[in-house]
Amino acid sequence: MTQSTESPDTLRFLIADDVTETRRSTRLMLSLIPGAEVVAIAKDGREAVELARQHKPDFALMDVNMPHMNGLQAIRVMIDENPMLACIIISAERDTQTLLEAMSAGARGYLTKPFTADQLAATIDRIWKRKRAQATAVAGQPPTPPPTQTGFLRQQRDYFVIELANEYIRTRRTDEKAMQVLEILAQDPQCEPRFLTALAMIYALNHQWGKLKVLAARLEQ
Repeated sequence: MTQSTESPDTLRFLIADDVTETRRSTRLMLSLIPGAEVVAIAKDGREAVELARQHKPDFALMDVNMPHMNGLQAIRVMIDENPMLACIIISAERDTQTLLEAMSAGARGYLTKPFTADQLAATIDRIWKRKRAQATAVAGQPPTPPPTQTGFLRQQRDYFVIELANEYIRTRRTDEKAMQVLEILAQDPQCEPRFLTALAMIYALNHQWGKLKVLAARLEQ
């Protein structure tokens, strides 16, 4: 495992998924992360809410489609009761709508199944570093004002879109949804060249010659 997670002595995890094999494999991946401790495992959203109340985990790894209460509904309840809880969606859903719904529910990360132990560790590492940065305050100075709701949602969207774009590139998707996600990233003047290159390939495959010409000029700069 190449990714190391900066953390305190222990980070406590809850896993919620209605598929036994996913629960088992996710727990195994977490066992490879130093300091990670699985404190609860749930088979549905309702059970996840109850276990979160009992065990107060730092992270919750949540499937979307579960019986009794789906993952997004459960996340809303869990974050309302514990705003410090960091929820990560683990789902086979790869569409933009699910991404936006997860973001709106308050999830801080999004992993599409199947994912690797390194991908899981990298997501946890990124979220934990962000939590630490937000919690750190310089002694004698007033706390940093919280971001506006608009700013928070934009920040969350950016994290999610990057994760989704990485997934689309990994699975070599070239459909309209992949194009839309990459076009969102391309709006940023500092967009990574690999995202622009992937978008150029999609334009070429879909005979979007006008868009390709504009993007090619940008890549040449």
